[in-house]
Amino acid sequence: MKINVIDRQKTLPISKPSVGVVLREILLYLSISCEEMSIYFVTEKKITQLHKKFFNDPTPTDCITFPVDETYLGDLFICPEAALKYDPQNPYLELQLYVVHGLLHLKGYDDLDPKKRRIMRKMEKKCMDHLKSLKTEISPP
Repeated sequence: MKINVIDRQKTLPISKPSVGVVLREILLYLSISCEEMSIYFVTEKKITQLHKKFFNDPTPTDCITFPVDETYLGDLFICPEAALKYDPQNPYLELQLYVVHGLLHLKGYDDLDPKKRRIMRKMEKKCMDHLKSLKTEISPP
C-alpha cells in the first residue's frame, strides 16, 4: 500500500516515516485494505479555506476528509496548529488522534449524531490504546 505524506506547514515538525507507521498500524488494526491514500498536514489558513469551500463553514478545524473508494481510500487533511492549540504539552499525541479520527471518517464513521459520535469515540480510544500498546506514535523528525 502506498501512503503519501505531504507536509505543507512549518508550525510543528513531523517525522513523515512515523506518520506512515501509525497509518499502517491503524489500517491493519481496522482491517482496512486499499492501494493508496494521502495525508496532508496543512496550515490553519489552508484548512479554513477547505472547510469553507467544501463544508460552508469559515472556521478552522482539526481535520477534513475526502473519501474516494476501496482502491484509493481518500485524502486526509490535518492542521497541526489545532493540535498545538488544543494540547501544547503533547501536540504529537493530539495529532495522532486526528489521524485516527480522519481514518475512521474515511471508513464511514460519523460524529455529527450523538449516538454515532459515541461509537466513533469508542473506536478512537481502541485505536489509540492499540498504538500505545505497540509504542507507536507520531514524532518530530
